[in-house]
Amino acid sequence: MAGIPACDENTNLVTKLFGEHQAAIFAYVWRLVGDRQWAEDLTQEAFLRVFDARDRLPEVVNQRAWLYRIATNTSFNALRRRRRFTWLPWNPFSAPALLESDAIEQIGRRSAVAAALAALPPKYRAPLLLYAHDGFTVSEVAEALAINEGAVKTRLYRAREMFRQAYEQENRP
Repeated sequence: MAGIPACDENTNLVTKLFGEHQAAIFAYVWRLVGDRQWAEDLTQEAFLRVFDARDRLPEVVNQRAWLYRIATNTSFNALRRRRRFTWLPWNPFSAPALLESDAIEQIGRRSAVAAALAALPPKYRAPLLLYAHDGFTVSEVAEALAINEGAVKTRLYRAREMFRQAYEQENRP
């Protein structure tokens, strides 16, 4: 068909990466920004940036970490632009575990976790989410955030401490 460019190998690779990682990137961005609609927009923006940089893909060694770096940078830039960060609590009514008898306790715990995460500055929230939730290694977190491994370890330590303090404060009677 005239006017439609043929897909090159790099475009096909972007399509493959999108299929494999879109849901995980969206979930990560959602946890970073705390707003589902905004996370959808930022995820789309991140993948547009990936598409724009598709010519660099053959040289990228760890494509997963590269995707997360783009998503992190896109999210951090949006948070800086907004200058006001609002954490919307996770909707506990969508969880199937609510069928259990201790649903109210679970909602309270989830709410406390969400509030404790929201209390962390983004530069500490990002490595904690990548490491603890998404299963990245320290070196993968370093690559995804474009910082060295020592900085990752320091941020993880500090993030855990800040999270613990915020969580304890949320659970005080």
